[in-house]
Amino acid sequence: MAGWGRESRRTGLLLGGLVLLAVVAVLSVGVGAHRVAPAEVVRALFDYRGTDDHVIVRDVRAPRALLAVAVGAALAVSGALLQTLARNPLAEPGILGVTAGAGFAVTVGSALGLAGAQAGQLLCSIAGSVLAALLVMAVGRRSPLRLVLTGVALTAVLGGVSLGLRLMLPDVFDAYRFWSVGTLAGREQAPLTLPLLAIAAALAGALLLARSLDTLALGEQVARTLGAGVARTRALALVLITVLSGAATAVAGPVLFVGLIVPHLVRRLAAGSVPWLLLYSMVLGPVLLLVADIGSRVLLPTGEVPVAIVTAFFGGPVLIWAVRRYGAGSL
Repeated sequence: MAGWGRESRRTGLLLGGLVLLAVVAVLSVGVGAHRVAPAEVVRALFDYRGTDDHVIVRDVRAPRALLAVAVGAALAVSGALLQTLARNPLAEPGILGVTAGAGFAVTVGSALGLAGAQAGQLLCSIAGSVLAALLVMAVGRRSPLRLVLTGVALTAVLGGVSLGLRLMLPDVFDAYRFWSVGTLAGREQAPLTLPLLAIAAALAGALLLARSLDTLALGEQVARTLGAGVARTRALALVLITVLSGAATAVAGPVLFVGLIVPHLVRRLAAGSVPWLLLYSMVLGPVLLLVADIGSRVLLPTGEVPVAIVTAFFGGPVLIWAVRRYGAGSL
């Protein structure tokens, strides 16, 4: 009975999160230089009549909200997977150099003429994420603290090399400049089918792998005793992390701290269950990014603040809190 009550509570919290996501999404679609009432937003989605408000909602705001949902879910789940895989509460694609690897690969791809089309940019971003993740895992696998330090060092090195390439090649700088700002503004007009399909497939794969990760979280020796394929689970999780973070970075640019904030917010609700941690992250990641996107539109009286600045504003204090809570000894 206790187990049934716990599962009912988790399910209720998940449904509540979905309701919150729907409310925030409607508010996000209505906020901007031209405000649209929530009732009109719903009417535009389900009873389209071609008015100015309906055109704004259907052609601009709704695709942007959909992009925020996909990117938020991808970053939050990749962060939860990385924290579970590395057994490190500070693990996050941006902190561990995965995002920097994606940016470096896009820079090199632009210099070689490989990242002009969206498919090329997506492949470069994912390839860079894979290489960066493999390097960080290989060098820093002995301890969580070394893992974080390796990621920080790799981010600094790749950032410096990328800057040098952009300064030497003005065309690369022009191509990289728009992408390098972590924002959702204007990105909804780009073709999104390919990256959204990649994110959806990776999210489904993460849920399918959740039980194996749940076993792995007990420790490698226990997982092997229970018959789990530790090496296979690690490899698949790494693939999912790089696809999620690479695809999200390809379409929205580098947006940091979402993968750090959300798993910390939902970890206590999941109570040690990796499947529930992923489900909660998949719902609350979009909520966080939608709220940040709303903030990016209203903080300045004219223009917008890049959403990456808003998430960094939230993420900095969370990172400091996490370090103080866990301490260097446990990291």
